[in-house]
Amino acid sequence: MAQQALGPGTALPRKRALFGLLDADGWAWASVKAAAWLVIIILILGYLPDRAYYFTVGRTVDLGVLVWSPINFCPPTNGTLPCPAPVGSTVPWETSPPELSLPAARTDASAIQVGNQILYFGGSDGTKATDSVYVATTVQVGNFDKWAEGPKLPAPRANASVVYVAGSIYVMGGTDDKGAPTDTVFVLSPDSQTGQLGQWQTADNLKLPEPRTEAAAAVTPDGLLLVGGRNANGVVDTTWKTLLSSAGKLGAWSVEAPMFAPQADGAAAVVGNYLWYYGGSDANGPTAIVQRAEFGQPAAAGLPVNPDQGKVVRWGVNTTANLPAPRTNFSAWSANGAIYVAGGSDGTGEKTETYWAIPTTDGNITEWKHLTQMDLPTGIAGAPAVVNGSDVILTGGTVAGQPVATSVRANTAPQAPFFALGLLGATIPGLTIQGEIGQQLGYLNAAGVGTVDFIVLILIGVAFANRERTRQILGHWFGRFRDTL
Repeated sequence: MAQQALGPGTALPRKRALFGLLDADGWAWASVKAAAWLVIIILILGYLPDRAYYFTVGRTVDLGVLVWSPINFCPPTNGTLPCPAPVGSTVPWETSPPELSLPAARTDASAIQVGNQILYFGGSDGTKATDSVYVATTVQVGNFDKWAEGPKLPAPRANASVVYVAGSIYVMGGTDDKGAPTDTVFVLSPDSQTGQLGQWQTADNLKLPEPRTEAAAAVTPDGLLLVGGRNANGVVDTTWKTLLSSAGKLGAWSVEAPMFAPQADGAAAVVGNYLWYYGGSDANGPTAIVQRAEFGQPAAAGLPVNPDQGKVVRWGVNTTANLPAPRTNFSAWSANGAIYVAGGSDGTGEKTETYWAIPTTDGNITEWKHLTQMDLPTGIAGAPAVVNGSDVILTGGTVAGQPVATSVRANTAPQAPFFALGLLGATIPGLTIQGEIGQQLGYLNAAGVGTVDFIVLILIGVAFANRERTRQILGHWFGRFRDTL
């Protein structure tokens, strides 16, 4: 029987799409489909090959957008830290094996890493300053070899300020073997090609304006600052600066803005456009005060050059930035935009706490953080800190009132979770194939996934171009699958 034609004036019903919101034959629905297919093509030909590469070479790979995850699993190397680890936290401290102890017990020394060598300068044996210099070669990241004797200082020094600038090591001031502050600056310029340390020289042109010990040194883009400390009469508030010439040499010292208040035996760090000085001692003993210095900034376009550009122009304090407790003679370092305080003394004995803060770009410290998992194994004071790669190493110092030769270390870069699951994505473990082999395998995996995905897109296009035939094939195979159940 023939199909009856529609009568005149009968309206054809229009198909609706997207839950009846759009006309199935209209431009709006066509635009939605085009946008959806564009996203699918980008994901298939871009995102998936990219994930295949990082799955090969990375420790982890993120799938989707993982803004926050209620389920996290961290590697055992993080120890007892929360998972995920807070920003700026360090892995719990570990004591180095006895074979890596100093040749002799030392405290109130200075230490620095130059190339693949760690140098340990002077310090006290518990009774007076020494002229010893110990050298250890770094092995991979975070490890070092046994200590050996290095070139001795020209004179005994403890509590000296040490920096490495433009290829030279500078040991400034400090206490001599009679317990008096000094004004000398010793210079050592290792050979950059052979690594040979050479011999110390006394830099007469860098002689300090007056004797100084327990001062804090900080390297700036144009030179070096020496802040606070003690002279023969006690704690001082001076700020001295030496500029670095175009030839890479430091010049005579100049006086810049004095500190807000005298302070010594603290630490200094340049973060952004500010200089932070934290902890140490004032005239009354250990203090928690944190001081901040501002640098003169370049003049605005079209204005004369600011004569104070780069200079310390003013100091100030903010009680909200102070340490949680007074600390002096502590270990200090900076890493990943954070500044750290470990151990030290509050006047009653050595402490174990480790505090850290992350100064903001506008020059504020909103809080000092503390985790009991980051505390030292035992109270230590007078142990210099050296950052070796992602590890920080504290060597020597005073434990229970006696100098020691041992060292402890912690990793400043805890691992992110190797598995995380959230509402919008997940993090899964990767293969972590390192080196050139990993890169080549990663490229091959990315190319293979991209090729397979391209073939899949072609098959999808063919299927859409032959919808009736595709439905028949799919119906046939679906029927056979149903029959087997």
